[in-house]
Amino acid sequence: MTVPYALRPAEDTADREACFAVRKEVFVGEQGVSEDIEYDAYDAGALHVLAVRDDGTPLGTGRLLYGEAAAAKTGGDPSAGSLGRLAVKKEARGLGVGVALVGAIEDAARARGLTSVDLHAQTHALGFYERLGYVAYGEEFLDAGIDHRAMRKTL
Repeated sequence: MTVPYALRPAEDTADREACFAVRKEVFVGEQGVSEDIEYDAYDAGALHVLAVRDDGTPLGTGRLLYGEAAAAKTGGDPSAGSLGRLAVKKEARGLGVGVALVGAIEDAARARGLTSVDLHAQTHALGFYERLGYVAYGEEFLDAGIDHRAMRKTL
C-alpha cells in the first residue's frame, strides 16, 4: 500500500506540536519513556522535520542538533550533527517514512556544512541505520531504560 506523504521542516507552532504528538505516541505511549525526559532543552533550537500524509495527518518526525547543541552528543566534534527523536507512527511503518526522514535530516546537515551525523540508536533499530550507512561504535548503553548504541555516518 502506498500512502502519499510529504516532508517539511517544522517551522511553525502547529508543525512543532505535530512533531511532539508523534513523539508522544511512539516514545511515551508505545515505549514507556517518561514524558519528563522525552522533551528537552534541545527541542527549542533543533531543526525538526515532519512527515505528513496528503490529508495533513502527521506520520513521523526527527530532529537535527548542530553546533554547540550537538557537541555533547557527538564527542565535541563541531563538524558532526546529531540526529535524534526519529519516530514513525505505527500505521506508517514500512512505507519508507523513516528512510525519507533520515535523508531529509542528512540533507539539512549538509546544508549547514556538517560532514557527519551521529545518532544514538535503540539496539533493535541498528539494522535500519546500518542499511542507511551508519556504523555503530562504542559500548551499548541505557537511555530512558532502553538499550542504545552510538552510530555515525560520514556525509
